[in-house]
This record gives sequence, structure tokens and C-alpha cells, in this order.
Amino acid sequence: MIDEKLLEILACPKCKGDIRLEGDRLICDACKLAYPVRDGIPVMLIDEAEKLT
Repeated sequence: MIDEKLLEILACPKCKGDIRLEGDRLICDACKLAYPVRDGIPVMLIDEAEKLT
């Protein structure tokens, strides 16, 4: 999983807002985007994010 210290400093690359860990994704509630976590590494690329409904 992701280190808690790293999770505290990560921000959404689109809006610079807070993100939260949910399963194997990092969620930005403001943008309604989910960023994948692959092999314990967050993929914080807007093009890789999944839009939430």
C-alpha cells in the first residue's frame, strides 16, 4: 500500500485538492477523478485518471 506520509503530501494534479485512498485508487472528490495505484505506486497523471459518476 501507500505510505501514510506520502498520502499526506499528494494532491490532485488537476485541481491541487486533497485526495483520499479507496481500495487501489486515489480519489479526488472535487474533480470526481480516480487515479490508479499500480504495484504500490500512485499514477498521478490526468490522462490515466478514471472519471467517477
